[in-house]
Amino acid sequence: MKMDFTKIVSISGKSGLFKVVSQSKNAVIVESLTDQKRFPAFGHEKMSSLGEISVFTTGEDLPLKDILKAFHVKLEGKSAPDPKSNNPALLKFFQEMVPDFNQERVYISDIRKMISWYNMLLDQNLLDFTEPAEEKPAETEPVAPEAVSPVSEISGSTEATAGPEAS
Repeated sequence: MKMDFTKIVSISGKSGLFKVVSQSKNAVIVESLTDQKRFPAFGHEKMSSLGEISVFTTGEDLPLKDILKAFHVKLEGKSAPDPKSNNPALLKFFQEMVPDFNQERVYISDIRKMISWYNMLLDQNLLDFTEPAEEKPAETEPVAPEAVSPVSEISGSTEATAGPEAS
């Protein structure tokens, strides 16, 4: 199941990730990815969409989706190390995944969070990095002329087919 990263949020003060399921007048209804419990998240709670988060690098900032994709590719779809591992091990792992991350601005707590999120999304089967296929528009074009042809043949009128072709 492919998940839109803009619909997955992190809420400050709450552990884990949440899927946005609905919106009410003054709150967003979210569902925990771990236990599927739903609750309202109000405007005063700081929510960050995973689609909006990026990581500081020595060059341009990298979107979190690209970081998670790097984890997924380099780990061949397997789990990342335990985010509670010791700091040097986590730092070494993250440096292998994202060699150009800015070591002065990316803290070990950020690295722990990203590893934890990756493992959580992997467990929920929400990491699908395949790009949408561009074949769908091509498939619909041939269908339309076939649908028109039988109608004009059934009517038996050459004027019915000549009208749309002339315009």
